[in-house]
Amino acid sequence: MKSVNPFPINQYLGPYYFCDREEETSRLISNLVNGNSTTLIAHRRIGKTGLIHHVFHKLPKGWQGIYIDIQETENLFDFLNLLATGLARAIPQKTRTGTRFWGFLASLRPVFSFDGLSGQPQVSFDIKSTDPQKDLESILKVLDGLGEKFVIAIDEFQQIIQYPETNTDTWLRSKMQQLHNVFFIFSGSQQHLMTELFSSPDRPFYRSTLFMKLDKLPGDVYAKFIRKKFQENKKSIDLPVIKEMLEWTNHHTFYVQQLCNRVFAQTTDVATPELWRQVAGSILAEQEIVFFTIRNLLTKHQWRLLKAIAADHKVYQPTAGNFISRNELGSSAAVLRSLNVLITNELVMHDFDKDGNSFYAVYDVYLQRWVEMNRL
Repeated sequence: MKSVNPFPINQYLGPYYFCDREEETSRLISNLVNGNSTTLIAHRRIGKTGLIHHVFHKLPKGWQGIYIDIQETENLFDFLNLLATGLARAIPQKTRTGTRFWGFLASLRPVFSFDGLSGQPQVSFDIKSTDPQKDLESILKVLDGLGEKFVIAIDEFQQIIQYPETNTDTWLRSKMQQLHNVFFIFSGSQQHLMTELFSSPDRPFYRSTLFMKLDKLPGDVYAKFIRKKFQENKKSIDLPVIKEMLEWTNHHTFYVQQLCNRVFAQTTDVATPELWRQVAGSILAEQEIVFFTIRNLLTKHQWRLLKAIAADHKVYQPTAGNFISRNELGSSAAVLRSLNVLITNELVMHDFDKDGNSFYAVYDVYLQRWVEMNRL
């Protein structure tokens, strides 16, 4: 059954709702079926989780995908608990493979609970009686011997750097090397940390995977998709209106989806320029308390720099004299200090354009537009 709104925001609902990414999907599947794990790097909310689930949907017969997001984990025990939960959700208990896996899982004496809304199993382990490394190794070995192919996608993989256990990446890499039927997608949004993990000769994951950088969807592809979804639901939206919406959201997947979701919901027959602008204004108004909080947590210089970057959209040389003087930012040293704080707190992102030139931009599109509009 199709959703009432063809622009889902926080979940993958199937190919009907998924825009393009055909090349990326084919490449990821090709990597996996040819025995290669992949490192997938993308900024937050650009669509990497949706792509992963789309790849799972397209996997050949006999392959099974498991997705976990380890952003909130603090140690290897949390990782174990999350992986076990992901596997329990993905592998049906009343199948040949499921019977074998769940039989093994029971031997680890997990405590089961069930989500009251979804009914999905939640698995947790008693930390007093469990050795996380031993149990993780056992889970991976059992999975490898089930007779099927498995893809484990670990989102925000850079979080393992923060684990208190010594050399977690070294231990994990050594166990993964022993697997023949389990492959991995390591995805993350902190580009510098993911790059360090997988491209530094000093790290155990050095050149152990193929790399993929996920960029924004081409505007013409996204525009065609948006118009088609409106038309399929007997609503109309002109291409110039879509192009305005895409420009306002910087073609950033999450913001495009949310704006389209809200505009679609409020469209009776035709989505007009006045309607989408009204919806955009409402979204910014809803977020104002968050933006005021951010402003109050920053120093005056940090906020002034954030405003300057928002106004320019992309800043290629933040320490250039004309940029500093035009925005009254003081010294280049002060700019670098503030810039480091903004990047660390993921308020500003550092990226490269198609020509390889380094630039800085405000991470949150709504924050950028709000600052542009208010200049507070």
